[in-house]
Amino acid sequence: MKDQAHSANLGTVVSVRGSVVDVRFEEQLPPIYSMLRAGVDQQIVIEVLAQRDAHHVRGIALTPTQGLARGMAVEDTGGPLKAPVGKGILSRMFDVFGNSIDHRPAPTDIQWRTVHRAPPALGQRSTKSEIFETGIKIIDVLVPLERGGKAGLFGGAGVGKTILLTEMIHNMIGQQKGVSIFCGIGERSREGEELYRDMKTAGVLQNMVMVFGQMDEPPGSRFRVGHAALTMAEYFRDDEHRDVLLLIDNIFRFIQAGMEMSGLMGQMPSRLGYQPTMGTELAGLEERIANTDTGAITSIQAVYVPADDLTDPAAVHTFSHLSASIVLSRKRAGEGLYPAIDPLASSSKMATPGIVGQRHYDLAREIRRTLAQYAELKDIIAMLGLEQLSPEDRNVVTRARRLERFLTQPFFTTEQFTGLTGKLVSLQDALDGCERILRDEFKDSSERSLYMIGAIDELKGKTKTEPASRPETQGDPQPVADSQPDPKSDLKPTPELEHAAADTHES
Repeated sequence: MKDQAHSANLGTVVSVRGSVVDVRFEEQLPPIYSMLRAGVDQQIVIEVLAQRDAHHVRGIALTPTQGLARGMAVEDTGGPLKAPVGKGILSRMFDVFGNSIDHRPAPTDIQWRTVHRAPPALGQRSTKSEIFETGIKIIDVLVPLERGGKAGLFGGAGVGKTILLTEMIHNMIGQQKGVSIFCGIGERSREGEELYRDMKTAGVLQNMVMVFGQMDEPPGSRFRVGHAALTMAEYFRDDEHRDVLLLIDNIFRFIQAGMEMSGLMGQMPSRLGYQPTMGTELAGLEERIANTDTGAITSIQAVYVPADDLTDPAAVHTFSHLSASIVLSRKRAGEGLYPAIDPLASSSKMATPGIVGQRHYDLAREIRRTLAQYAELKDIIAMLGLEQLSPEDRNVVTRARRLERFLTQPFFTTEQFTGLTGKLVSLQDALDGCERILRDEFKDSSERSLYMIGAIDELKGKTKTEPASRPETQGDPQPVADSQPDPKSDLKPTPELEHAAADTHES
């Protein structure tokens, strides 16, 4: 970004309030989004966000402002923030300014493009719909993702958004023939370092680019890093005509950075403290993620949900841009059902017969219906016990509990913590397993045997039946439902009959 082919337009710092800097220019006023540089080695970067009058602009510093003082000279770079594009950025890690942060020499064979770009016109967009397989059973069966679409992973703190996103990277990056771009917005530096190391070990770094604006950086830097990553993605889509997999962790931090900048600029906040321009800012980022006739950008985004409240304005605005919404549940995580995806709260626009096929659609509906019936029966089971249910309802409970456990899956990215080998399951194997469970093929198998397996055929390697004493794992909150629901349970003796038989035997 060493643009020096312009006459120097110099200004003077008037005031510094944290990240907010006012600058006076005597001759030419820089336009909005211009980048200004100040400091000893021009290391302090300021983005112009407002023109206050004929001689003053107000900007947000994208770097720390230590050492900046009133009266210091400021140079107008003559253009907006730019990002590097080209084949030279592959296998590299960058910050928001395009500086390499992987301890390797600066990349060559690159160009610089502005990060402020318009989304593709409606006439250039592709309208075909295609499924994007992830190898994760519960997602491929119930919440299929769209190739060239946007999927969101919604959840509060500590329910597994980053783990699930990392697993999807691991599963898809091998079969992804295009380029993968990971954008870290306001997340932990440790996670970025671990991801870089894991991708290097897996041997897939040669087709990957990483861009980070971490949580210790100023809000201006965190806000613009998503635009920088999208500029790189658009180059591969439009110039190289390649498919791009764009992974963002975390889109809520983008909204949060915009909220901080809005407050710093003195704008009146709207509901719950969010900036009044949140919808416009989010749309400006999301609408650039699109299919065209020459290539596609498929995006998977983690979305932090404050206090697990899906009615929070940040979550509500993000929902409207997505083709698939995957909601993670703290309750399911507490039961040990990983990935902790809530199948009844999650949805996908791709789950229609015309796209996934009639068999897949019917199976997904039957699975949702079974799990919904079980959710309704849980209160009755907790109050009256499993024995008071009708035989039909007990069969529903049997299928639902086995489906819940079959839809768990060991992850490659958690092998070192769980000791379980990760599994990649094809869509066909996942559908076959669910269909056979719904047909009661495994009514004699314990629920434990279905927990944390891959394809249903792995069940053959396990014992057919196991002791019925608490075979369920990971602490289900309904203790009374832990007894094995057996399709023949209407013939099962009640506790009263068992006591009577014991008394007779003793006598």
